[in-house]
Amino acid sequence: MESTPAVFAGTVFALFGAGLVLWTGARTAHRRPVAEDARPVPSALLAGAVGAGSLALAAWCFGQM
Repeated sequence: MESTPAVFAGTVFALFGAGLVLWTGARTAHRRPVAEDARPVPSALLAGAVGAGSLALAAWCFGQM
């Protein structure tokens, strides 16, 4: 019963992180901007770092079960 919040939070973090990493990778592979009105390299690095951080949080949440 107490692992239910960890499962929910881990799932949300995992879905968001995976989606963001995949979307950022697809945009950079096609040489499209990741964010409008932003420099391409820093915005791709920031989006990738946030996605990776979200995946790390998902792993931590699943480890709390």
